[in-house]
Amino acid sequence: MNAYVDIGGSEALSLKGALLVYQGKQRGFVAWHEVRSASDQGAPFLGEAQALTIEFVHGLAQGLGSRIPIEILPENVLVRTPEVLIWWSPADHRIMFFSQNDQDARRLNGKRFPHPALVWKVSGRDLWVRALAESKRPTAGTKLMTAPYWNVAGEEGLTCQGSMRSPDNAGIGAIDVWERAFFQSEFTHLNGASRLTSYPGGFLGLWESLVGTRKPFPVEYLTSAKQTLQEFATRR
Repeated sequence: MNAYVDIGGSEALSLKGALLVYQGKQRGFVAWHEVRSASDQGAPFLGEAQALTIEFVHGLAQGLGSRIPIEILPENVLVRTPEVLIWWSPADHRIMFFSQNDQDARRLNGKRFPHPALVWKVSGRDLWVRALAESKRPTAGTKLMTAPYWNVAGEEGLTCQGSMRSPDNAGIGAIDVWERAFFQSEFTHLNGASRLTSYPGGFLGLWESLVGTRKPFPVEYLTSAKQTLQEFATRR
């Protein structure tokens, strides 16, 4: 079997060492072996095992891209790890865009609507969205609601990004860009089987009733996501 690694760029790389895993019946450990050479023309070989230091592990993690830059966290940020960024946004009024291919939805295109408070999660290039029954910062035990939007799967909250112009990074500075990208894209289709709203007139009936109103979003029509913020944050 052949294996290939594409690291990009033209930088010259040289072999420096190897991490070897030693495993017994009851325990195991990992050791660093520096590459040595018997002479200028000799084939390289691995030297004796050396214990790993905290500095070495930190350096390796930074080289693998898992280092988080130092950032001042704004109040709306809920979770920040090397893999995940989660924040919340209060209830607000925003313009929405709908697919021109749906005759009923087309009448709502470009109109302003009230929106519930939302919880956003970004990992890599993926975006999840949930709603909140109250417009206040949630805690770990806060029960989340289904985001009442097409393109967002009710079961897990994952967004089908379609025409979204999502940012290239998941840093703190990209929070506003993610939100704008979400609302400036077209809402085109139901994604998943879960009910997005309990409004008697259904999804489009709900948004038709909210066109241009200055009242807050009627949170009584949100459906339960059957998930707390803690579960939302830790689910892979």
